[in-house]
Order: sequence, then C-alpha cells, then structure tokens
Amino acid sequence: MGRSSTFSIDSFDRKILNIMQDSNRATSDQIADMVGLSPAAVQRRLKKLREQKIIKADVSVIDPKAIGKAMTFVVQVTLERERVDLMHNFKKEMKANKSVQQCYYVTGSSDFILIVTAADMEEYDVFTREAFFDNVNIKSFHTNVVMDRVKTGLTVPIDES
Repeated sequence: MGRSSTFSIDSFDRKILNIMQDSNRATSDQIADMVGLSPAAVQRRLKKLREQKIIKADVSVIDPKAIGKAMTFVVQVTLERERVDLMHNFKKEMKANKSVQQCYYVTGSSDFILIVTAADMEEYDVFTREAFFDNVNIKSFHTNVVMDRVKTGLTVPIDES
C-alpha cells in the first residue's frame, strides 16, 4: 500500500523484475545478458529486492486441474459485524485455509472476495460448511463457479522507463 514508494528502484531493477515475473528460473547470467549488467550486479540487485520484500516469493505456478483441483469459485462474503477483532480472525482463517488461493478485503456490497479451488462440488460444500456455516460472524456468502480460467496470474505491470 505505498510500500513501493519508500524504495528506490531504477530501470535495471524494473527489467530484472519483469524477467523474474516471467520466469524465476532465469539464471543471473541469463538476466545479466538481457539487461546489460554483470551477473554479480544482478545477484546483488536480486538480494536487495528480496530483502526489501519487493520480491515477496519465488514460486512455481501449478495448473490446478493437473493436480485434481478442477473447480474454481469466486466467493463474496459478508460479515455479520465489522468489528476489528472479528475481521482479523476471518483474515487469519482465510490465510490458513489451503483451499483459499486469494482473499481480498473489499469495499462495496460484500466485505471479502475469495478465490477458492476444490476438486468438485462436494469438496467445496465441505469448505463452505467449515469456513462459513460454522462461523457465527458470517452473514452471507454468494458463490460464482468459474466456467473458464480465461486469464490467471499474479504478475504486476512494470514500466521499464
């Protein structure tokens, strides 16, 4: 939320970040060739970007269908009461729940938007019973079933200028 404004990143860092978002398996030598720096300079910059939490994680993106999680749900959740402690507890529960890929605290008609994966409707039903029906602070939830994953990703557009 403003965190990036406290850090100074230059055009080399921006190029490195774009490369890393495309493939975090690129070697320092490969990145160096693409951006015009030495491999050692690239390694120093990557270390700094990780220390400053500009690069938050190095992960592999898994195809959910390939591991039996064929269904994706977009879920709008409305809380009964918007007390800080109850919202904190809900956020903590969603962070800990492996079925929840993404959780956003939002403005508008609902309080949270979740992206949830499951193998099938039965598994999603179990999720809703555990996450929503057993939680007295949940006023309502509305589920949309994803028909086609047209575009998914976590890349952030970075201007290199």
